[in-house]
Amino acid sequence: MANVKAIFGSNVRYYRKKQRLTQEQLAEKLEISTKHLSTIETGTNFVSADLLEKMAQQLFVSASALFYTAEEVSADDSYFGQIDRIIDDEFSKFSSAIKTQVRHLHCKPE
Repeated sequence: MANVKAIFGSNVRYYRKKQRLTQEQLAEKLEISTKHLSTIETGTNFVSADLLEKMAQQLFVSASALFYTAEEVSADDSYFGQIDRIIDDEFSKFSSAIKTQVRHLHCKPE
Protein backbone atom coordinates (compact mmCIF):
# COMPACT_ATOMS: atom_id res chain seq x y z
CA MET A 1 0.00 0.00 0.00
CA ALA A 2 1.29 3.44 -0.95
CA ASN A 3 2.20 5.90 1.76
CA VAL A 4 -0.02 8.88 0.98
CA LYS A 5 2.02 11.30 3.09
CA ALA A 6 5.24 10.27 1.32
CA ILE A 7 3.68 10.58 -2.15
CA PHE A 8 2.18 13.93 -1.23
CA GLY A 9 5.45 15.23 0.20
CA SER A 10 7.44 14.07 -2.80
CA ASN A 11 4.99 15.84 -5.12
CA VAL A 12 5.14 19.06 -3.11
CA ARG A 13 8.95 18.96 -3.40
CA TYR A 14 8.73 18.21 -7.15
CA TYR A 15 6.32 21.05 -7.91
CA ARG A 16 8.18 23.44 -5.60
CA LYS A 17 11.39 22.81 -7.50
CA LYS A 18 9.54 23.06 -10.81
CA GLN A 19 8.51 26.57 -9.75
CA ARG A 20 12.17 27.23 -8.81
CA LEU A 21 11.24 27.94 -5.21
CA THR A 22 13.36 27.16 -2.18
CA GLN A 23 11.73 25.70 0.90
CA GLU A 24 12.14 29.08 2.55
CA GLN A 25 10.37 30.89 -0.28
CA LEU A 26 7.44 28.48 -0.42
CA ALA A 27 7.12 28.37 3.37
CA GLU A 28 6.93 32.16 3.43
CA LYS A 29 4.20 32.19 0.77
CA LEU A 30 2.29 29.54 2.73
CA GLU A 31 2.83 31.37 6.02
CA ILE A 32 4.37 28.30 7.67
CA SER A 33 7.84 27.56 9.00
CA THR A 34 10.51 26.05 6.81
CA LYS A 35 10.71 23.17 9.31
CA HIS A 36 6.99 22.49 8.89
CA LEU A 37 7.35 22.43 5.10
CA SER A 38 10.34 20.11 5.43
CA THR A 39 8.34 17.64 7.52
CA ILE A 40 5.56 17.73 4.91
CA GLU A 41 8.00 17.09 2.06
CA THR A 42 9.57 14.15 3.89
CA GLY A 43 6.17 12.61 4.60
CA THR A 44 6.50 12.99 8.36
CA ASN A 45 3.53 15.36 8.66
CA PHE A 46 0.48 16.07 6.61
CA VAL A 47 -1.47 19.23 5.79
CA SER A 48 -4.84 20.67 6.70
CA ALA A 49 -7.42 21.25 4.00
CA ASP A 50 -6.69 24.98 4.12
CA LEU A 51 -2.95 24.45 3.70
CA LEU A 52 -3.58 21.96 0.88
CA GLU A 53 -5.58 24.61 -0.96
CA LYS A 54 -2.86 27.24 -0.45
CA MET A 55 -0.16 24.82 -1.62
CA ALA A 56 -2.02 23.97 -4.79
CA GLN A 57 -2.49 27.67 -5.54
CA GLN A 58 1.14 28.56 -4.88
CA LEU A 59 2.43 25.58 -6.90
CA PHE A 60 -0.04 26.20 -9.77
CA VAL A 61 -1.44 22.66 -9.73
CA SER A 62 -4.74 21.10 -8.80
CA ALA A 63 -4.89 19.78 -5.25
CA SER A 64 -5.49 16.29 -6.63
CA ALA A 65 -2.21 16.41 -8.60
CA LEU A 66 -0.36 16.36 -5.30
CA PHE A 67 -1.66 12.85 -4.56
CA TYR A 68 -0.66 11.05 -7.78
CA THR A 69 2.31 8.71 -8.08
CA ALA A 70 4.78 9.19 -10.94
CA GLU A 71 3.05 6.46 -12.97
CA GLU A 72 -0.36 8.05 -12.48
CA VAL A 73 0.97 11.49 -13.38
CA SER A 74 2.38 10.32 -16.71
CA ALA A 75 -0.95 8.72 -17.61
CA ASP A 76 -2.72 11.84 -16.39
CA ASP A 77 -0.43 14.11 -18.43
CA SER A 78 -1.19 12.09 -21.53
CA TYR A 79 -4.91 12.48 -20.94
CA PHE A 80 -4.63 16.21 -20.30
CA GLY A 81 -2.35 16.57 -23.30
CA GLN A 82 -5.12 15.15 -25.48
CA ILE A 83 -7.62 17.56 -23.95
CA ASP A 84 -5.25 20.47 -24.54
CA ARG A 85 -4.85 19.51 -28.20
CA ILE A 86 -8.63 19.33 -28.67
CA ILE A 87 -9.08 22.72 -27.03
CA ASP A 88 -6.30 24.24 -29.16
CA ASP A 89 -7.81 22.80 -32.36
CA GLU A 90 -11.31 24.03 -31.53
CA PHE A 91 -10.02 27.46 -30.53
CA SER A 92 -8.12 27.72 -33.80
CA LYS A 93 -11.25 26.85 -35.80
CA PHE A 94 -13.31 29.33 -33.80
CA SER A 95 -10.70 32.07 -34.22
CA SER A 96 -10.54 31.51 -37.99
CA ALA A 97 -14.32 31.65 -38.29
CA ILE A 98 -14.47 34.96 -36.43
CA LYS A 99 -11.70 36.45 -38.57
CA THR A 100 -13.54 35.39 -41.73
CA GLN A 101 -16.77 36.99 -40.52
CA VAL A 102 -15.01 40.22 -39.55
CA ARG A 103 -13.29 40.43 -42.94
CA HIS A 104 -16.63 39.79 -44.63
CA LEU A 105 -18.25 42.63 -42.65
CA HIS A 106 -15.40 44.97 -43.51
CA CYS A 107 -15.76 44.27 -47.24
CA LYS A 108 -19.54 44.78 -47.40
CA PRO A 109 -20.67 47.90 -49.21
CA GLU A 110 -22.70 50.25 -47.04
